[in-house]
Order: sequence, then structure tokens, then C-alpha cells
Amino acid sequence: MPKMEPFTETDLIYELVEAVIDLAKRFKEEKGRIPVFMEVCGSHTMALTKTGIKARLRDYIHLISGPGCPVCVTDQKSIDAMIQLSEEPNTILCTFGDMMRVPGSKSTLMEEKTSGKDIRVIYSPLDSIKIAEENPEKEVVFLGIGFETTIPILALTIRQAERKNIKNYSIWMTTKLIEPVLSTMLQSGEVKVDGFLLPGHVAVVTGKQSYHFLVEKFAISGVITGFEPIELLSGIYKLIQLHLEKKVDVLNEYTHVVSDKGNIVAQKLIEEYLETDDVEWRGIGVIHESGLVLKGQYAQYDAKRKFNIPLGEPTQTNCRCGEVVQGLIAPEACRFFNNGCTPTQPLGPCMVSSEGTCAAHYQFMKEVSP
Repeated sequence: MPKMEPFTETDLIYELVEAVIDLAKRFKEEKGRIPVFMEVCGSHTMALTKTGIKARLRDYIHLISGPGCPVCVTDQKSIDAMIQLSEEPNTILCTFGDMMRVPGSKSTLMEEKTSGKDIRVIYSPLDSIKIAEENPEKEVVFLGIGFETTIPILALTIRQAERKNIKNYSIWMTTKLIEPVLSTMLQSGEVKVDGFLLPGHVAVVTGKQSYHFLVEKFAISGVITGFEPIELLSGIYKLIQLHLEKKVDVLNEYTHVVSDKGNIVAQKLIEEYLETDDVEWRGIGVIHESGLVLKGQYAQYDAKRKFNIPLGEPTQTNCRCGEVVQGLIAPEACRFFNNGCTPTQPLGPCMVSSEGTCAAHYQFMKEVSP
């Protein structure tokens, strides 16, 4: 009996790539154009570019990046305010590493740290609670940036501070929500897409049901996926398949971690400490109830109320990150991409963040001929 060769994951990836291309060709035959899909999440963008999937599919599918990088969509006023916050006396600023080199109008957090400000990179918001306990004579502020994936642990951090009666702790909340920004983009009509690759880690918290608005309000499909090549390719395949079958739906291709209703415990934690508010997005402007802020009864932990940091008008730059996060342009369309704007000398956050579209294209696609 002949020995059967094992079918490796790499084999499956190549098979899926060709299957996606074949289906995309059928789409073009029927529609007269190639399909256009948006990967909402910055981690999806990085995975698609790093693995070469985006480059391989570029002649058959137009994959554009969306507003799912939390650092990238943080507006310039907020960046400047955070940098100014680091100048407050007797203050320790805690942040994720991606924020350190994001350019402000005059400086960066990294430059402020180099000049002597106490700015610390941490890996979990809960680490900032420990720092506050160890430094009771100083005010400790955590820069709370993130989407629904990160927001529950920010609420948990406030709970910890409250239970431990820590007085010298606060969070500068700059959180964002996925549904309002996608709705705003679709309503504007500036970006035409045939469907969305939806972030699985957001759906872990919010559930599949949180994306039903795509079908109900906009008659557009979405597929919730993970971050491995097979998962991403499967999601793209399903999006094309839905179009060819003339169906509109939200599919969950991340079923081992995403349920219909999401993480109820995390949702209740958010509801207990936070409420929606109108917040500003880079390049988009203020979107109604698109972010979360601390409720009034937890004002003592709200750094924006605790510190009088004015939100002045930022210095205008040549950075086009605001257009990139909306999918209006690809990074290569900016004349400064790889020509004055690089990861070592960035003009904006899209070239800095580990989830930034410009950083992804610079590292993995700049040598690919258009």
C-alpha cells in the first residue's frame, strides 16, 4: 500500500490562495471588476502583508486597510495632550510601547523620556496599578488607548484602583469603538467596498451580533476571522462566495473563540465603569458616541478631569495617515512614504505602530511593483 504524504499547513495555504484567486476571477467575469474588501483591523493588515497574501492577491482582489489601528486613529490633539501631560510635576506616565515614537506637534514621548520625564512602557494596564502603589507620592497616569479588545481590562484596572483605594492613579481615556466608525465611513460613501474582514478579537468581547448592523443598515457582508493565513484566506473566500451567491450576511469564521453574544462578563464590566461619548478620530473628525469615557462617579480616576491639559490646535504636517486609516489612499500614494517618512523617522502614527498600515507596507510591500 503506497504511503500517503502528509498534507502540510503550507500546502493548504497554497491551495487556499489558488482557490481564492479562482473565485475572484469568477467575480470579475460576472461584475467586470475585481472585488474590493476592507480588513478593518491593523493586525489583519500586518498579517496579510507579512505573509505575502496581499501581494499575491493584488491583481485579483483589492484589499484596503481600515481604521482598526488604535494608535493610528488617535487624533493629533490627543497626542499633543499626552505629551504635555508627561511634563506635569511628580507624574509617572505609563503607556504601551507603540505610543512612544508617535510624533506630536513638537515632540514625542520618547524624546520627553530622554529629556528626563518619567515615562514607562508597560505590557498590561494592571502593571500601572502596581507602579501607583509603589510610588504613593506621585501621580501615575496610564494612557488608555484601544478598541473593544482592550477596553475591558481598562475597566478592570479602575476596579482594582477603587478596591485598593488608590488615590494617586488615573487613566487618560482615548478609546474607540468599531461600529460607529464603520457606520460613518459607509454613510459617507467615499470608500466603496464589497465587504469587510472583521476583527476576531473585538468580536470575542462584543459577539457576532455586534456586526449585524452591516447587514441591517447597509446591506453589506462581513466575515469575522482570526489572524492566521488559513483563517484570513478562508474569510476572503467566504466574502467572494457570498457575492457570487447574491447573499448578504455576517459569518463567524472564528467560532472557537467568538460566540453570538460575546463575553458577557467583559460587557458588564464596561457598562459598570464606562459610558459612550463623542470623540475625535484622526482624519475623520468627531464621531457621535464612538468612544468610551469614565462615568461621573469615577471622576477621580479620570486624568482628563484631574489635570488641566488644554487641547490646542496641532501643528499641520504633511502626514496623510488620516486618509490611510479610512482606506482612501494606500501608503504608496503618499509622496513621503519611504521618502522622508520611515519607521526610524516617521511623520505619523501609521508608520510607527506595530499595527500601522504604512509600517506594514514599508516592511513587507515596498519592493512589490504596482
